[in-house]
Amino acid sequence: MSNGGVQRRQFVRFSRLQRILHICMIVSFMSLALTGLTLKFSYTKWASVLSHLLGGFENAGYIHRSAAVVMFGVFITHLVDLYKLKKREHGSWRELLLGPGSMTMNRRDLTEFVGTLKWFVGRGPRPAYGRWTYWEKFDYFAVFWGIAVIGSTGLTLWFPVFFTQFLPGWLLNVTTIIHSDEALLATGFIFTVHFFNTHLRPEKFPMDITVFTGRMPLEELERDKPREYEELVATGKLEEKMEEAYQPIVTQTIRAFAWAALAVGFSIVLWIIYAMLFAYR
Repeated sequence: MSNGGVQRRQFVRFSRLQRILHICMIVSFMSLALTGLTLKFSYTKWASVLSHLLGGFENAGYIHRSAAVVMFGVFITHLVDLYKLKKREHGSWRELLLGPGSMTMNRRDLTEFVGTLKWFVGRGPRPAYGRWTYWEKFDYFAVFWGIAVIGSTGLTLWFPVFFTQFLPGWLLNVTTIIHSDEALLATGFIFTVHFFNTHLRPEKFPMDITVFTGRMPLEELERDKPREYEELVATGKLEEKMEEAYQPIVTQTIRAFAWAALAVGFSIVLWIIYAMLFAYR
């Protein structure tokens, strides 16, 4: 907020739909993680207590499947939004997938990855990142992998009678292992690597709420995404992407939600570590 209490204008990075989908994904993913881990580590004290708070293991199963439906809904809605984005801004799938603003990995990402490693050890400058960094793209496509592997195996376990009409029964045992271990891997990744990249990096610590507000200060855009900033200035499109910042009460509410999500995420990591080191069966 500038002098005299006037709201500062900020750069709009995410649309309202993208922010809503991200919030729905957070809620559904945490619900899936909490309920799924109580079953995987049901022999631990913390899982027993958590399951009791959720209404028992059977009720936790209902929550788990409801959250899965929400997750599938988020994924399908995002695919529809991508199709609309292609028609509205890119014109072709090639431009959407391979154009300069694409989320698809390309040669520049490899160059920036190597440049980042050199920057870490003082052997080069910080890369001039564009709209999407290589770690943001990796996080993005991790969702596609998770939906494909965890989602498909989850559906198989949810409707075993249907799937065993054309799949061998022994595949259910394999599916159970894949679903459980892949979900554990995804949970550990989200609550460690993703949390660090998003919130715990020095320039973001202790929290980045851009994905919730959809907005970021212009100086932050210039610092974090210098290549995107320069392209917007050069094309004269920067001003059309600027809007007033939210009132403090809105950002405070958003921060409260984000802190709650962080607390739950880090708690889950500690519970997993405890179970794996001291009580694993």
